[in-house]
Amino acid sequence: MGGSDYSRVARAIEYLERHAGNQPTLAEVAAQVELSEFHFQRMFHRWAGVTPKAFLQALTLRQAKALLAEEKSLLDTSLHLGMSGPSRLHDLFLHVDAMTPGAFKRAGHGLDIRWGCHETPFGTALFAATTQGLCGLSFLAEDTPEVAFRALQGRWPGATWMEAPEQTLAFAEEVEARMRGAGMRPLSLVFKGSPFQVKVWEALLAVPEGHVISYGGLAEVIGSPQASRAVGTALSLNPIGYLIPCHRVIRATGAIGEYRWGGVRKQALLGVEGARVLAS
Repeated sequence: MGGSDYSRVARAIEYLERHAGNQPTLAEVAAQVELSEFHFQRMFHRWAGVTPKAFLQALTLRQAKALLAEEKSLLDTSLHLGMSGPSRLHDLFLHVDAMTPGAFKRAGHGLDIRWGCHETPFGTALFAATTQGLCGLSFLAEDTPEVAFRALQGRWPGATWMEAPEQTLAFAEEVEARMRGAGMRPLSLVFKGSPFQVKVWEALLAVPEGHVISYGGLAEVIGSPQASRAVGTALSLNPIGYLIPCHRVIRATGAIGEYRWGGVRKQALLGVEGARVLAS
């Protein structure tokens, strides 16, 4: 369901983004993906958990309002409140185990990592896990996982790798549930990076679903207001897509900006999350 639906929905999202100002009808969008209104509505709702109309409303709202200034205050509030913050904050669900300096130097030597590819509502993704938790999640931009796999191997060059999708399936199922707004099972994340990168990734866990922050705003949150460019670099090296929600970082102008796994996928993630918030 995830792969074929996502490719069609991606085309629809591209059309919606380009024509949001004209408020296209259901029939107009359905025609872009060569489906009847009925079948397109059903497919989109099955994929996103919201109707195309609700998605367009969320997209329009984000484009029309100066969300950035509002969301900065929401982020500051959620960071200060911690567990008392918005119910969909990822830090309600995630336990993060950043690597120790010793483990970082060993580059994963002696570590067993299992990996597998699984379908998600936003396309096929490669999942990698140790006995401690999930250490990699990369959406596949190509037909094979080779590029994503080589990137993960480069991060853990000393580890022993084994393809074992049956051992990563539970992580994929929980991530899919969260993407549909239903997941609640605690997850452990295992990642390694420089102290600055880890600080950026941890701060991202506090950005609520359906909200955004600028690169500069994120730099301020971690106490390095002049480090917007370094923040962008840390985001481009995010090892665990979606769960460390780098898709919620946009430019100060309100433009969506770059995304390691594609601009359409970023638009899709933000649109679905925004629609769920509007519907709640």
